[in-house]
Amino acid sequence: MRIKQGIALGALLGLASSRMALADPTALDLVKRGDDYVGIQSKDKVVEIYSDRSVASLEPNIWHIAYYDPTVMSKTVEVKFEAGQETGVAHPMHPFTLPAKPEQILDLSKITVDSDHAVNIAASQPLLKGLNLRYSKVTLQRGEMGPEWKVELWSAKVSDPTRDANVGYVRISAADGSILQSNLHPGSAGLNHF
Repeated sequence: MRIKQGIALGALLGLASSRMALADPTALDLVKRGDDYVGIQSKDKVVEIYSDRSVASLEPNIWHIAYYDPTVMSKTVEVKFEAGQETGVAHPMHPFTLPAKPEQILDLSKITVDSDHAVNIAASQPLLKGLNLRYSKVTLQRGEMGPEWKVELWSAKVSDPTRDANVGYVRISAADGSILQSNLHPGSAGLNHF
């Protein structure tokens, strides 16, 4: 009896740990990995983290980590990750964007809310109840009140579930998870709240 319980417990723990290993890393998990691809002058000097719009789930799995790099004109070096694997390092020049400044470097020690938690907070907003949320796009940057997440959300349209609609965004404190701003419009997906 004890052996069967031990085997069952072992199988359950093995399944749980393999499931966790299969999950894509969060944005903050990737910061340390990104340090391996930038020079010493940029390690842990993150100015922005942003995702591409997620594909096939609410959690993004393509991330860009932008580090401060004083040695280049744009003042940033960007490491791109797809499904947790590094796929590129670049010194991007974005038109109409000023070079990064040292004061834009995020204090990573003050960030307690990771990207997965920010997506969950945004998706749980009462205005979105009844919608089939499909995709998100997530950004972490310095705001007026400190580091903040901006989570943009897309939902299936109520009248045609094969199409999707942008239903707005939520800005969330990366320090404590509080809502800083909610700009949601579920009506764009066809959901009307009375």
